[in-house]
Amino acid sequence: MESQYDPKTIERKWQKFWDDKNLFSVKEDADKEKYYLLEMFPYPSGKIHIGHVRNYTIGDVVARYKRMCGFNVLHPMGWDAFGMPAENAAIANNTHPAAWTYDNIDTMRHQLKQLGFSYDWDREIATCRPEYYRWEQWLFTKMYEKNMVYRKENFVNWCNDCQTVLANEQVEAGMCWRCGKQVKQKKLEQWFLKITDFAEDLLIHCDKLPGWPDKVITMQKNWIGKSIGAEIRFPVENSDEIIPVFTTRQDTVFGATFMCLAPEHPLVEKLSSGTSEENAVKAFIKKISAQERTSRGIENYEKEGVFTGAFCINPMSGKRMPVYTANFALMEYGTGAVMSVPAHDQRDFDFAKKYNLECIVVVRPMDEDLNAETMQEAYTNEGIMVNSEEFNDLNNKKALDEIAVYLEKNNLGKKTVSFRLRDWGISRQRYWGAPIPMVHCNKCGIVPVKEEDLPVLLPEDTEFLEGGKSPLSELDYFKKTTCPKCGDTEAKRETDTMDTFMESSWYFERYCSPRHDTGIFDKKAVDYWMPVDQYIGGVEHAILHLLYSRYFTRVLRKFNLVNFKEPFTNLLTQGMVCKETLKCPEHGFLFMDEVSSEGDTCRQCSNAVEIGRVEKMSKSKKNVIDPNTLLEMYGADTTRLFCLFAAPPERDLEWSDQGIEGGFRFLNRVWRLAENCIESIRDTAPFSGKIESLDGRLKMLYRKSHLTIQKVTRDIEERFHFNTAISAVMELVNMMYQVENFEDIPDGPQVMRFAMESVVLLIAPIVPHIAEELWEGMGKESAILDAPWPSFREDALVSDDMLIVIQVNGKLRGKFNISADADDGAIKETALSDSSVQKFIKDKQVKKVIVVKRKLVNIVV
Repeated sequence: MESQYDPKTIERKWQKFWDDKNLFSVKEDADKEKYYLLEMFPYPSGKIHIGHVRNYTIGDVVARYKRMCGFNVLHPMGWDAFGMPAENAAIANNTHPAAWTYDNIDTMRHQLKQLGFSYDWDREIATCRPEYYRWEQWLFTKMYEKNMVYRKENFVNWCNDCQTVLANEQVEAGMCWRCGKQVKQKKLEQWFLKITDFAEDLLIHCDKLPGWPDKVITMQKNWIGKSIGAEIRFPVENSDEIIPVFTTRQDTVFGATFMCLAPEHPLVEKLSSGTSEENAVKAFIKKISAQERTSRGIENYEKEGVFTGAFCINPMSGKRMPVYTANFALMEYGTGAVMSVPAHDQRDFDFAKKYNLECIVVVRPMDEDLNAETMQEAYTNEGIMVNSEEFNDLNNKKALDEIAVYLEKNNLGKKTVSFRLRDWGISRQRYWGAPIPMVHCNKCGIVPVKEEDLPVLLPEDTEFLEGGKSPLSELDYFKKTTCPKCGDTEAKRETDTMDTFMESSWYFERYCSPRHDTGIFDKKAVDYWMPVDQYIGGVEHAILHLLYSRYFTRVLRKFNLVNFKEPFTNLLTQGMVCKETLKCPEHGFLFMDEVSSEGDTCRQCSNAVEIGRVEKMSKSKKNVIDPNTLLEMYGADTTRLFCLFAAPPERDLEWSDQGIEGGFRFLNRVWRLAENCIESIRDTAPFSGKIESLDGRLKMLYRKSHLTIQKVTRDIEERFHFNTAISAVMELVNMMYQVENFEDIPDGPQVMRFAMESVVLLIAPIVPHIAEELWEGMGKESAILDAPWPSFREDALVSDDMLIVIQVNGKLRGKFNISADADDGAIKETALSDSSVQKFIKDKQVKKVIVVKRKLVNIVV
């Protein structure tokens, strides 16, 4: 082997070897236990960033480790290729989204291969390819036939600049997540998937995912948001209209003094029409349409509302209640109507004070009365019912059920359950997405495209309209079609495209048989590979992507296409990669190469550079590191090593130039160690004899090797703590350097051979290129990828020594190792002569020396 570690040459050599031998390609094998390792597939944005590198390195280590443990490992890669980013980039760069996307895929694929990831590239998919979205369209039509899909008019978050609907999570402080412009509420016909039909099952199974992080389970549960309460029907005065309200506080119904409707509620304009309040209501609705309409977003606005001009009747008290429309009422919760009880809800209390509305106490504390006129805040704790007719003097917790029973018995309401989860709106008014396979016919209404006519192809030879609008509605050759049912030639295609979460909600099943062309996937392949054993990705996907994937799997189960409910057995959410920012007072944030070599001044103006706080890497803050730079300077193995050693995977990783340099030094240290000893051990078998026969130094090294194997195995298998696994290997390497002239010691070459093989095998999943090179250098003919993971000998873990702790008058003063065969006398003598203890004893009289369980010596002076 070469005397110098040359990562570029080594990495090119072994990447070609793996590729030529097609070592990462797998197929179903009934005789082997499978292991499906998957990282969330990337959006082809142009170049991979260091966050990608960390995510995929974590996955690659596990995939390689499991393969060495004998598993049949599926480790695929593909591209989440549809969506707004491609459109926006295409518009900005005056190119087509398809060309931009496919070019980026080529670039990123090359980068991933440079990093040595063990992907089965034969299974590569891109969701923008017709052979992929064909089956998504097929499933949509099947869901439509089973009444699992519907279309209705609905208020949506609308970005005028992007000309599309946004999910609540894509609205940030009232602005579009993509372009940063104001989002408003708009009424549109939208396609919805009935995810709410599965709300209860999705919630129940949150407790059947032991391999998921607790924080993600909590986020899923909160998003589903089950509430148990009652529906109460409030009749509108002088009208046949009824306002149904969901509440979890039916015990406070006698204290409801006004009603608040969400501005989007269909009754708002109807109730105010023809009243003196009509113009004020319209102006309010327009104003609120420009606000962020999410439970998170409304907290950023002052609570406000306007009177609609209508009244409703409290069905329990008979009181006349003014009906307001208020910005804190949301259509996404309950029925979009809130019975407001100012005495027992702080938000209602503040609103009532602001608009001088009545406040009635109906629950008092156990030991005192409340005066509504002098209350400074709402009373929300447990108490005794008052001003509630026949329910007076009951504990309010008991009254919850009794009032619910009364409502149902008297046809005024009913017990019910409400979920925060809403049906999934999948319509997007964008071009770069999968066409929705539906046809609008004047005679037949809405008709699904026939299976034999799928896929409905997205035209890739068209240009955007002015302002970046989707061209689909203006393309006659796309829009005009024949009705699949009656043959009418005046029918029109649906011109909305699907939410890109549709593509990412089943891609993991398609990986099992990506070239299958007679169905959505090969059921036998899915039965073998699924569910995914280990899924890895960012916590930012903890809600929607994971929830929609769980939902899609249940839909597939409904169609008898899969036999499981949960797609991901274990989930790891890795932390972010962070770095300090650099900022010039004149030129703003700076990239590293825009700063002087000393790191203290701006190259453009020589102003002093301000070093900011450490935060998530982002292009906007310019605190990014280009992986290409790292590959050029240090190579793939060092880059991988740093991403794993700097922090446990679930924690944020703080970028460090010293850290990457340290990783490079360690690999050079391993290289030199191998280079120094390889001639002496090449033709020697690893030691496997009796430990008792070994010289002291060799015995320690042999034991350390087995302890390291145990440590690394547990760290990878049980915790994914690659940082401590790497640290353990570093300790073993240090000990190997300390064993000098091993060639001259009996069994020395054999023990060193075992230690060297152990090091190389243990680092193989982490830094595979250098491991392959060293493995070959030791005379191995097959790839280390196919070598078995090392095992440890239990007898080699038993130490001949025991650790004794020394206390002087109860305070820790030292410790020492002594033979396990030593008697108490020898232990006492060694403790008293210990140099670190002597200074605390000095000339003092030793009164007692006590040996406690052969683990501790307590010296009393």
